Amino acid sequence: MAVFTEVSFDEAAAFLNTLNLGQLRNIEGAAGGIENTNYFLDTSEGHYVLTLFERLTFEQLPFYLHLMRHLAGCGIPVPNPAADASGAILHRLKGKPTAVVNKLPGHSELAPTPDHCAQVGQMLARMHLAGQSFARQQPNLRGLSWWNDTVPLVLPHITAAQRSLILGELAYQNHIAASSAYRSLPRGVIHADLFRDNVMFENGKLTGFFDFYFAGCDTFLFDIGVCLNDWCIDSDQAAQDAARAGAFLDAYRQVRPLTAQERALLPAMQRAGALRFWISRLWDLHLPRDAAMLKAHDPAHFERVLRERLARPYVL
Repeated sequence: MAVFTEVSFDEAAAFLNTLNLGQLRNIEGAAGGIENTNYFLDTSEGHYVLTLFERLTFEQLPFYLHLMRHLAGCGIPVPNPAADASGAILHRLKGKPTAVVNKLPGHSELAPTPDHCAQVGQMLARMHLAGQSFARQQPNLRGLSWWNDTVPLVLPHITAAQRSLILGELAYQNHIAASSAYRSLPRGVIHADLFRDNVMFENGKLTGFFDFYFAGCDTFLFDIGVCLNDWCIDSDQAAQDAARAGAFLDAYRQVRPLTAQERALLPAMQRAGALRFWISRLWDLHLPRDAAMLKAHDPAHFERVLRERLARPYVL
Protein backbone atom coordinates (compact mmCIF):
# COMPACT_ATOMS: atom_id res chain seq x y z
CA MET A 1 0.00 0.00 0.00
CA ALA A 2 1.05 3.58 -0.62
CA VAL A 3 -0.36 7.00 -1.51
CA PHE A 4 0.28 8.15 -5.08
CA THR A 5 -3.02 10.00 -5.58
CA GLU A 6 -4.22 12.37 -2.85
CA VAL A 7 -7.89 12.05 -1.83
CA SER A 8 -9.40 14.62 0.55
CA PHE A 9 -11.91 13.87 3.29
CA ASP A 10 -14.68 15.60 1.34
CA GLU A 11 -13.86 13.71 -1.87
CA ALA A 12 -13.91 10.38 -0.06
CA ALA A 13 -17.15 11.24 1.75
CA ALA A 14 -18.90 12.15 -1.49
CA PHE A 15 -17.66 8.97 -3.12
CA LEU A 16 -18.87 6.80 -0.21
CA ASN A 17 -22.36 8.24 -0.58
CA THR A 18 -22.65 6.43 -3.91
CA LEU A 19 -21.93 3.09 -2.20
CA ASN A 20 -24.28 3.43 0.79
CA LEU A 21 -21.49 2.63 3.27
CA GLY A 22 -22.43 5.23 5.88
CA GLN A 23 -21.04 8.61 6.85
CA LEU A 24 -17.28 9.01 6.72
CA ARG A 25 -15.71 9.64 10.11
CA ASN A 26 -12.00 9.28 9.40
CA ILE A 27 -9.66 8.73 6.46
CA GLU A 28 -6.02 7.71 6.80
CA GLY A 29 -3.44 7.04 4.10
CA ALA A 30 -1.80 3.61 4.23
CA ALA A 31 1.98 3.79 4.01
CA GLY A 32 2.94 0.17 3.32
CA GLY A 33 3.36 -1.40 -0.13
CA ILE A 34 4.24 0.04 -3.49
CA GLU A 35 1.55 -0.65 -6.11
CA ASN A 36 -1.65 1.31 -5.42
CA THR A 37 -3.05 4.25 -3.47
CA ASN A 38 -4.78 2.98 -0.33
CA TYR A 39 -6.74 4.69 2.41
CA PHE A 40 -8.31 3.25 5.54
CA LEU A 41 -11.84 4.54 6.00
CA ASP A 42 -13.91 4.56 9.20
CA THR A 43 -17.61 5.18 8.64
CA SER A 44 -20.82 4.99 10.64
CA GLU A 45 -21.35 1.52 9.12
CA GLY A 46 -17.91 -0.05 9.53
CA HIS A 47 -14.27 -0.10 8.47
CA TYR A 48 -13.18 -0.18 4.83
CA VAL A 49 -10.20 0.10 2.51
CA LEU A 50 -10.36 2.51 -0.44
CA THR A 51 -8.00 1.59 -3.29
CA LEU A 52 -7.14 3.71 -6.33
CA PHE A 53 -5.28 1.56 -8.82
CA GLU A 54 -2.14 3.13 -10.25
CA ARG A 55 -0.95 0.41 -12.64
CA LEU A 56 -3.85 -1.94 -13.26
CA THR A 57 -6.35 -0.84 -15.90
CA PHE A 58 -10.13 -0.78 -16.06
CA GLU A 59 -9.85 -3.78 -18.40
CA GLN A 60 -7.67 -5.83 -16.03
CA LEU A 61 -9.41 -5.12 -12.74
CA PRO A 62 -12.69 -7.05 -13.15
CA PHE A 63 -10.70 -10.29 -12.86
CA TYR A 64 -9.38 -9.41 -9.40
CA LEU A 65 -12.56 -7.88 -8.01
CA HIS A 66 -14.85 -10.65 -9.24
CA LEU A 67 -12.34 -13.21 -7.96
CA MET A 68 -12.70 -11.78 -4.47
CA ARG A 69 -16.50 -11.84 -4.78
CA HIS A 70 -16.32 -15.45 -5.94
CA LEU A 71 -14.00 -16.57 -3.14
CA ALA A 72 -16.08 -14.77 -0.51
CA GLY A 73 -19.13 -16.58 -1.85
CA CYS A 74 -17.26 -19.88 -1.45
CA GLY A 75 -16.59 -19.20 2.22
CA ILE A 76 -12.98 -18.06 1.85
CA PRO A 77 -12.39 -15.07 4.17
CA VAL A 78 -11.35 -12.31 1.76
CA PRO A 79 -12.37 -8.66 1.31
CA ASN A 80 -15.62 -8.32 -0.63
CA PRO A 81 -15.83 -5.34 -3.05
CA ALA A 82 -18.72 -2.95 -2.40
CA ALA A 83 -21.25 -2.40 -5.18
CA ASP A 84 -23.05 0.78 -6.15
CA ALA A 85 -26.79 1.01 -6.88
CA SER A 86 -26.28 -0.50 -10.32
CA GLY A 87 -24.38 -3.49 -8.94
CA ALA A 88 -20.99 -2.35 -10.28
CA ILE A 89 -17.97 -3.16 -8.10
CA LEU A 90 -15.36 -1.26 -10.16
CA HIS A 91 -15.63 2.50 -9.74
CA ARG A 92 -13.81 5.71 -10.73
CA LEU A 93 -12.32 8.35 -8.41
CA LYS A 94 -9.87 11.12 -9.35
CA GLY A 95 -9.84 9.59 -12.83
CA LYS A 96 -8.47 6.29 -11.48
CA PRO A 97 -10.03 2.81 -11.30
CA THR A 98 -11.26 2.45 -7.72
CA ALA A 99 -12.68 -0.15 -5.35
CA VAL A 100 -13.81 -0.23 -1.74
CA VAL A 101 -13.65 -3.42 0.31
CA ASN A 102 -14.43 -4.31 3.92
CA LYS A 103 -11.39 -4.19 6.19
CA LEU A 104 -10.60 -7.60 7.66
CA PRO A 105 -10.43 -7.84 11.47
CA GLY A 106 -7.20 -8.54 13.30
CA HIS A 107 -3.58 -7.89 12.46
CA SER A 108 -0.73 -9.36 10.44
CA GLU A 109 1.42 -11.94 12.23
CA LEU A 110 4.99 -10.96 11.42
CA ALA A 111 6.59 -13.62 13.65
CA PRO A 112 4.59 -16.72 12.67
CA THR A 113 4.67 -20.00 14.55
CA PRO A 114 4.11 -23.45 12.99
CA ASP A 115 0.43 -23.12 13.94
CA HIS A 116 0.09 -19.86 12.02
CA CYS A 117 1.80 -21.46 9.03
CA ALA A 118 -0.50 -24.49 9.19
CA GLN A 119 -3.55 -22.22 9.11
CA VAL A 120 -2.19 -20.38 6.08
CA GLY A 121 -1.39 -23.64 4.30
CA GLN A 122 -4.86 -25.04 4.89
CA MET A 123 -6.60 -21.85 3.76
CA LEU A 124 -4.38 -21.56 0.68
CA ALA A 125 -5.38 -25.07 -0.38
CA ARG A 126 -9.04 -24.23 0.19
CA MET A 127 -8.60 -21.08 -1.88
CA HIS A 128 -6.97 -23.02 -4.72
CA LEU A 129 -9.87 -25.48 -4.81
CA ALA A 130 -12.51 -22.73 -4.59
CA GLY A 131 -10.86 -20.87 -7.46
CA GLN A 132 -11.32 -23.81 -9.80
CA SER A 133 -14.98 -22.84 -10.27
CA PHE A 134 -14.09 -19.23 -11.12
CA ALA A 135 -14.86 -18.72 -14.81
CA ARG A 136 -12.65 -15.72 -15.64
CA GLN A 137 -9.11 -16.22 -16.89
CA GLN A 138 -6.07 -13.97 -16.63
CA PRO A 139 -2.40 -14.96 -16.62
CA ASN A 140 -0.05 -14.17 -13.77
CA LEU A 141 1.10 -10.74 -14.97
CA ARG A 142 4.30 -10.99 -12.91
CA GLY A 143 5.19 -14.42 -14.26
CA LEU A 144 7.99 -15.63 -16.52
CA SER A 145 7.18 -13.32 -19.44
CA TRP A 146 7.45 -10.29 -17.15
CA TRP A 147 10.73 -11.57 -15.70
CA ASN A 148 12.19 -11.90 -19.19
CA ASP A 149 11.09 -8.36 -20.06
CA THR A 150 12.19 -6.73 -16.79
CA VAL A 151 15.60 -8.28 -16.09
CA PRO A 152 17.27 -6.30 -18.93
CA LEU A 153 15.94 -3.08 -17.35
CA VAL A 154 17.54 -3.73 -13.96
CA LEU A 155 20.87 -5.15 -15.19
CA PRO A 156 22.56 -1.71 -15.44
CA HIS A 157 21.86 -1.11 -11.74
CA ILE A 158 23.42 -4.24 -10.22
CA THR A 159 26.90 -5.69 -9.74
CA ALA A 160 28.61 -8.21 -11.98
CA ALA A 161 28.05 -10.96 -9.42
CA GLN A 162 24.36 -10.11 -9.20
CA ARG A 163 24.06 -10.05 -12.99
CA SER A 164 25.56 -13.52 -13.17
CA LEU A 165 23.12 -14.82 -10.56
CA ILE A 166 20.00 -13.23 -12.01
CA LEU A 167 20.76 -14.22 -15.62
CA GLY A 168 21.66 -17.76 -14.61
CA GLU A 169 18.47 -18.19 -12.63
CA LEU A 170 16.35 -16.66 -15.39
CA ALA A 171 17.83 -19.15 -17.87
CA TYR A 172 17.09 -21.99 -15.44
CA GLN A 173 13.46 -20.90 -15.00
CA ASN A 174 12.97 -20.70 -18.77
CA HIS A 175 14.36 -24.23 -19.01
CA ILE A 176 12.02 -25.49 -16.27
CA ALA A 177 9.00 -23.82 -17.90
CA ALA A 178 9.70 -25.67 -21.14
CA SER A 179 9.76 -29.10 -19.46
CA SER A 180 6.96 -31.66 -19.64
CA ALA A 181 6.98 -32.01 -15.84
CA TYR A 182 6.28 -28.30 -15.43
CA ARG A 183 3.52 -28.35 -18.06
CA SER A 184 1.79 -31.15 -16.12
CA LEU A 185 1.61 -29.16 -12.86
CA PRO A 186 -1.92 -28.45 -11.55
CA ARG A 187 -2.98 -24.90 -12.31
CA GLY A 188 -5.66 -22.41 -11.44
CA VAL A 189 -6.16 -19.09 -9.69
CA ILE A 190 -3.30 -18.20 -7.33
CA HIS A 191 -2.77 -15.28 -4.96
CA ALA A 192 0.90 -14.90 -6.00
CA ASP A 193 1.75 -12.44 -3.18
CA LEU A 194 0.62 -14.13 0.03
CA PHE A 195 3.23 -12.67 2.37
CA ARG A 196 2.85 -12.28 6.12
CA ASP A 197 1.47 -8.77 5.73
CA ASN A 198 -1.33 -9.98 3.43
CA VAL A 199 -2.92 -12.31 6.00
CA MET A 200 -4.85 -11.32 9.11
CA PHE A 201 -5.15 -13.11 12.45
CA GLU A 202 -7.26 -12.35 15.50
CA ASN A 203 -6.70 -14.16 18.81
CA GLY A 204 -4.42 -16.60 17.02
CA LYS A 205 -6.99 -17.54 14.38
CA LEU A 206 -6.73 -16.69 10.69
CA THR A 207 -9.36 -14.12 9.70
CA GLY A 208 -8.54 -13.64 6.06
CA PHE A 209 -6.34 -13.16 3.00
CA PHE A 210 -6.21 -9.81 1.23
CA ASP A 211 -4.42 -7.83 -1.51
CA PHE A 212 -5.35 -10.00 -4.50
CA TYR A 213 -4.07 -7.52 -7.09
CA PHE A 214 -1.20 -9.79 -8.21
CA ALA A 215 -3.51 -12.81 -8.53
CA GLY A 216 -3.68 -14.71 -11.79
CA CYS A 217 -3.79 -18.15 -13.33
CA ASP A 218 -0.57 -20.08 -12.80
CA THR A 219 0.70 -23.21 -11.10
CA PHE A 220 -0.49 -23.80 -7.55
CA LEU A 221 3.10 -24.80 -6.77
CA PHE A 222 4.35 -21.29 -7.50
CA ASP A 223 1.92 -19.96 -4.87
CA ILE A 224 3.24 -22.56 -2.41
CA GLY A 225 6.84 -21.58 -3.17
CA VAL A 226 6.12 -17.88 -2.58
CA CYS A 227 4.53 -18.70 0.79
CA LEU A 228 7.36 -20.97 1.91
CA ASN A 229 9.86 -18.24 1.05
CA ASP A 230 8.15 -15.80 3.41
CA TRP A 231 6.21 -17.65 6.10
CA CYS A 232 8.72 -20.42 6.69
CA ILE A 233 12.15 -18.81 6.69
CA ASP A 234 14.39 -16.99 9.09
CA SER A 235 13.90 -13.38 7.98
CA ASP A 236 17.52 -12.36 8.55
CA GLN A 237 19.42 -15.29 7.07
CA ALA A 238 16.68 -16.67 4.74
CA ALA A 239 17.26 -20.23 6.01
CA GLN A 240 14.24 -22.52 5.74
CA ASP A 241 12.59 -23.29 9.09
CA ALA A 242 11.78 -26.99 8.87
CA ALA A 243 9.10 -26.93 11.57
CA ARG A 244 7.15 -24.10 9.96
CA ALA A 245 7.60 -25.46 6.42
CA GLY A 246 6.47 -28.91 7.52
CA ALA A 247 3.40 -27.51 9.28
CA PHE A 248 2.47 -25.41 6.23
CA LEU A 249 2.86 -28.27 3.75
CA ASP A 250 1.19 -30.91 5.93
CA ALA A 251 -1.86 -28.69 6.38
CA TYR A 252 -2.00 -27.83 2.69
CA ARG A 253 -1.73 -31.48 1.62
CA GLN A 254 -4.55 -32.53 3.94
CA VAL A 255 -6.85 -30.39 1.79
CA ARG A 256 -5.22 -30.79 -1.63
CA PRO A 257 -2.58 -33.55 -1.94
CA LEU A 258 0.46 -32.71 -4.07
CA THR A 259 1.23 -34.65 -7.24
CA ALA A 260 4.56 -36.38 -7.81
CA GLN A 261 5.54 -33.61 -10.24
CA GLU A 262 4.75 -30.96 -7.64
CA ARG A 263 6.89 -32.67 -5.02
CA ALA A 264 9.77 -32.94 -7.49
CA LEU A 265 9.57 -29.32 -8.68
CA LEU A 266 9.05 -27.65 -5.30
CA PRO A 267 12.71 -26.53 -5.04
CA ALA A 268 12.51 -25.00 -8.54
CA MET A 269 9.34 -23.09 -7.69
CA GLN A 270 10.83 -21.75 -4.47
CA ARG A 271 13.67 -20.43 -6.58
CA ALA A 272 11.12 -18.99 -9.02
CA GLY A 273 9.35 -17.19 -6.18
CA ALA A 274 12.61 -15.72 -4.92
CA LEU A 275 13.58 -14.59 -8.41
CA ARG A 276 10.22 -12.94 -9.06
CA PHE A 277 10.38 -10.78 -5.94
CA TRP A 278 14.06 -9.98 -6.33
CA ILE A 279 13.35 -8.67 -9.83
CA SER A 280 10.33 -6.63 -8.76
CA ARG A 281 12.15 -5.08 -5.80
CA LEU A 282 15.11 -4.15 -7.99
CA TRP A 283 12.69 -2.59 -10.45
CA ASP A 284 10.84 -0.61 -7.76
CA LEU A 285 14.10 0.58 -6.17
CA HIS A 286 15.93 1.65 -9.32
CA LEU A 287 13.00 2.69 -11.52
CA PRO A 288 10.64 4.22 -8.94
CA ARG A 289 7.49 6.29 -9.30
CA ASP A 290 6.67 9.35 -7.22
CA ALA A 291 4.43 8.78 -4.20
CA ALA A 292 3.36 10.85 -1.23
CA MET A 293 3.97 7.87 1.05
CA LEU A 294 6.25 5.13 -0.26
CA LYS A 295 8.64 2.67 1.34
CA ALA A 296 10.56 0.63 -1.21
CA HIS A 297 11.38 -2.89 -0.07
CA ASP A 298 15.02 -3.99 0.10
CA PRO A 299 15.86 -6.20 -2.91
CA ALA A 300 18.83 -7.70 -1.05
CA HIS A 301 16.43 -9.81 1.02
CA PHE A 302 15.26 -11.87 -1.95
CA GLU A 303 18.74 -12.10 -3.35
CA ARG A 304 19.62 -13.83 -0.05
CA VAL A 305 16.53 -16.04 -0.32
CA LEU A 306 17.47 -17.10 -3.83
CA ARG A 307 21.07 -17.86 -2.87
CA GLU A 308 19.84 -19.88 0.12
CA ARG A 309 17.38 -21.87 -2.00
CA LEU A 310 20.20 -22.63 -4.43
CA ALA A 311 22.57 -23.71 -1.67
CA ARG A 312 20.06 -25.63 0.47
CA PRO A 313 16.91 -26.62 -1.45
CA TYR A 314 13.95 -27.79 0.60
CA VAL A 315 13.08 -31.32 -0.54
CA LEU A 316 9.91 -33.22 0.33
